[in-house]
Amino acid sequence: MTEQKNANFEIYCGVVIAVFAAIMAVSDLLAGKYGDDEIIGTNEKAAAYMWYQTKSIKETLVEGEKSLLESLKDAGALKSGTEKAIDSHLASLEKKIQRYKKEKTEILKGSQTVGPENWVQDINGQLGKIIGAQETEAHLASLSIAGDRFDMSSLFFQLCLVLGAMSLILKSSKLQLVFFSGMCVLGLLGAGISLWAYLGVA
Repeated sequence: MTEQKNANFEIYCGVVIAVFAAIMAVSDLLAGKYGDDEIIGTNEKAAAYMWYQTKSIKETLVEGEKSLLESLKDAGALKSGTEKAIDSHLASLEKKIQRYKKEKTEILKGSQTVGPENWVQDINGQLGKIIGAQETEAHLASLSIAGDRFDMSSLFFQLCLVLGAMSLILKSSKLQLVFFSGMCVLGLLGAGISLWAYLGVA
């Protein structure tokens, strides 16, 4: 009767171990995907800030040109009769400056944040497609937190499997039950933390 009981326990325990091992595999798969997403997001953030800096440099150059023309105009150093053309060019430069400011804001904050009325920067001819550097940064922060949670869940799963293996090799039914219970608790904790990590980003 005891042998039958042990055999039943081994089958039951083996099934539970297999279930937790499968959940751990899925958790590790998700953790790997989020890790890859974090690397891609980091590159996208760096590219967005470089793009922002490029627009800032262009804006500074146009502001410099506008400032120089205004100084020359105020000093009366421009050729007589060119005032109208200069004023037109100054207005054009001011429009460029305002456009660069809007482009910078959209690159920094994202199209969805600034709203359709402020869409000026296109991607492949389409407006409203910019994912802002700050949006990417916020997403990266959530991916980082999820990664830490997945690491914690992986630790619980590994400890769970160790306790499961111990419960199979022990002879005392009381100890088997203690280790089996510990395995179930740690496995459920690991599964719960994995779900928490997934929901934090999904």
